[in-house]
Amino acid sequence: MEVKTARPYFFGDIGFWAERTEVHKAAYEGEVSMLQDLISSGASVNIVAVDSITPLHEAAARGQTQCVRLLLDAGAQVDARNVDGSTPLCEACSIGNFECVRLLLDYGAKVNPTLTSRTTSPLHEACMGGNADCVRLVIAKGASLEAYDLYHGTPLHVACANRKLECVKVLLNAGVHVNATRLHETPLHHAARTNNVNMIEMLVEFGANIYARDKYDRKPVDYTRPNTPSAHCLQLYESYPLSLQQLCRITLRTVLGTKAEDVVAKLDIPNRIVSYLLYR
Repeated sequence: MEVKTARPYFFGDIGFWAERTEVHKAAYEGEVSMLQDLISSGASVNIVAVDSITPLHEAAARGQTQCVRLLLDAGAQVDARNVDGSTPLCEACSIGNFECVRLLLDYGAKVNPTLTSRTTSPLHEACMGGNADCVRLVIAKGASLEAYDLYHGTPLHVACANRKLECVKVLLNAGVHVNATRLHETPLHHAARTNNVNMIEMLVEFGANIYARDKYDRKPVDYTRPNTPSAHCLQLYESYPLSLQQLCRITLRTVLGTKAEDVVAKLDIPNRIVSYLLYR
């Protein structure tokens, strides 16, 4: 196989720059046998193509789990970064491929890589991908719930903006800050904008501030369309105070934080009571 190695490329200290190679193509297409033959013949698994993309990036971005494993076993750098600073784990999270995400983590992928001005965290990407199991997995591995991206805000902002209700629920139950802001905009602003009543109710149940104002001095209700379910829902919350039951839930979650579920479980309380205490 002929590979062009025009000049050294030191971003991420991967190796040499080349046009997209046969290794990249095999990894992208999931051609396991071809990839194995290329590796056996001495092809580099860490060669970077245009935009600093490695074969591992290609395989992860397509959810080619077998190719990911082959590359890692052959010495592929698990935390290689492309020109945007994205790692293979970010790529796998973005498409919501649970097996690929788990494999990369098993091989030591950093769940909290240093963020750059052009990249988001694996947890952000998992929320964009909308796979709640991936979100749970990276959180279990220590993903920062409050990782902040300049353009998107926190993972909760991302999940709300992309209407990923299950991911929102996972984040809230993990103890994410429900009133985190980006330019004074809260996740509830996003939920209101997307006209998602279930998400609005869930956020409020976890203590979202319905009176929060963004940089335009607008409340969440100001982003709803007149006479829509979202508008009626937020108007109702503004008209009537939260019930004692709702206030107790918020207080319990605030006091116990991420340990709420564990504490309740240790008390051996029936599931229906747990649901009453912590959930809707």
